[in-house]
This record gives sequence, structure tokens and C-alpha cells, in this order.
Amino acid sequence: MRMSVEEYRTFLNRSGKELQKLEKQSKYNSKKTWLDGIVFDSQKEANYYSNLQLLMKVGEIKGFCIQPKFILVEGNEEERAITYSADFIIFNNDNTYEIVDVKGFESQQWKRTFKQFKLKYPKLKLKVVK
Repeated sequence: MRMSVEEYRTFLNRSGKELQKLEKQSKYNSKKTWLDGIVFDSQKEANYYSNLQLLMKVGEIKGFCIQPKFILVEGNEEERAITYSADFIIFNNDNTYEIVDVKGFESQQWKRTFKQFKLKYPKLKLKVVK
């Protein structure tokens, strides 16, 4: 029998046990942060977003885009495409751009994704902010 979250809480209260955390914790203990109606994977990423907003208001950059997607491996009818979502693309005043990923920790998965990105898009520069 499956229980809803509310039924589980009621069950725990009746049995005198403490309520366990029902939310899944982040693998690297980062905390999801809400800012301007956007959910960021970490506080560091939300802070970077705030800095980009300030840079745009004072005219240092033209603008930026959040979570741009890049196709690393094309998909077909049987397999989905493998994609990578960077954190930001920043559009500079001199008509150049930067692709930025904010990282607190570089995992093995990230290193593989970075290599795939460089192979697929050798002319694009991906900046990692720690």
C-alpha cells in the first residue's frame, strides 16, 4: 500500500517517531535557491545571476541568457539526444559572448561532459567559475 506524504506524517505522529526528511538532499550539499521566480541549483549560481543583473543595469554587458542548452550527441527515434545546459551565456557590449558554468565542485561526470562539449564545439569557450 502506498501512502501520501500527509498519511506518512500522520503515521509517524501516531507512532511517536520524528518526521524524517522527505526532500531529497543534493549530492554535493548545495541548496536550491529561489530568486526572481527562478530556481537555481546553488546559492553561488544565484549570486552570479544577481551580479549579472547589476552588470546589465550599469551597461557593462548587453544581456545574458539562463540555462542555454547544447546538443552533445544527436538523438534518433530510439535514443534521446544527450544535451548539456550551461548556467549562463553572457552577451558583451563588443558583440562577443561567454558561456559560463558556475561550479562548487567538479565531479567526474562534469569532466566527461566538459570533454564532450569541447569535442562537439571546439570554437566555443566555456568558462568555469568556482
